Amino acid sequence: MNKNYSLFTASLTGALLLGAGAVSSFAQLDKAPPLEKETLPLEKDTLTSTNRFTLSMRYGLNISAKFRGIGSAGGPGHYSDGYVLTDSTGNFLGYTSNWGYDNSSQYNQVPNTVTYHNAVPSNSAAPASGNGDSNPGVELTYDRQLGVKQEWNNMRYGLEFALNYMKFSMDSNTSARTGVNTESYTFGGIPGQMPSPGYRGGFSGNPGDPVLVAGGTPGANTTGTLLSHDDFDADIWGGRLGPYIEFPFGKKEQFTLLLTVGPAVGLIHANEHWKQTLTLDGSGSSSSTSGGGSNTDILWGWYGAATANYQFDKHWGISAGVQYQDLGTYNHSFSGRNAQLDLSQSIFLEIGISYSF
Repeated sequence: MNKNYSLFTASLTGALLLGAGAVSSFAQLDKAPPLEKETLPLEKDTLTSTNRFTLSMRYGLNISAKFRGIGSAGGPGHYSDGYVLTDSTGNFLGYTSNWGYDNSSQYNQVPNTVTYHNAVPSNSAAPASGNGDSNPGVELTYDRQLGVKQEWNNMRYGLEFALNYMKFSMDSNTSARTGVNTESYTFGGIPGQMPSPGYRGGFSGNPGDPVLVAGGTPGANTTGTLLSHDDFDADIWGGRLGPYIEFPFGKKEQFTLLLTVGPAVGLIHANEHWKQTLTLDGSGSSSSTSGGGSNTDILWGWYGAATANYQFDKHWGISAGVQYQDLGTYNHSFSGRNAQLDLSQSIFLEIGISYSF
């Protein structure tokens, strides 16, 4: 990012110097006498305010999201036909009361065990990507003029600070063929009478119906189809700060072009909800998992912007501009499903109204 920033800054500085020279040469060629101040609708001294606020509508382009990975809503100890988890005793002596199973076929009377199953697809299945919806956002900008270079056609310079907000959302449905490893896990040592199918134990650690963890063994490989649905949205709060230069145009200097570059920061609050359904070949049996969550992260980067302004009143004006911003890529795993939000080449179009004082 530092290399790109240096190249961008050098290019911008060169462009500004060339632009300033051209404007100065053009001004020397114009020999027409200036209009008297009293004939101007707006006096020049009303157009040199040192403070300006601008409120703009903001629309983002070239922002995309990508999803990858197999979700695992249950986590370790959860299976397609039950669970074996830690109880309040910490599984004292290897026993736990926090277990349950679904079907009578899972119980093996001899040697007194319960078998659980998981159909695990490969991690390369069901990737999804695309451009989502960037809802119109807003930006509040403050410009503080620090000085004027009269020898550069009254070029103004100062600092620009801005805060902005926008919302990004994306829905995705993908279907992919995948290899599936059907794993079986056997737990034994059940004292007393076996509970009926559908039994659900709890975390309390009561002495009834514990199991002894005996380990797991992988089953046969097969293939299937994995359908994934993702609902992703993110609130993106941003800020930027950098120096600016501003060139006035016209005899009344009501038109200006402002150029600025500097560091930028983004606060990302993301929400992801996903559901995956795996259908096995041959048997046609299917199982579904779902999960999601929320996460907040901070990204750092840089921006460059160009804004055209027109001041139609002593205090009021309108503006339109374009901004390039690189905040990198947001990455987070939501219950095993990885979401990526690419903000590395964002382009923003803005139109607003300004107040100078």
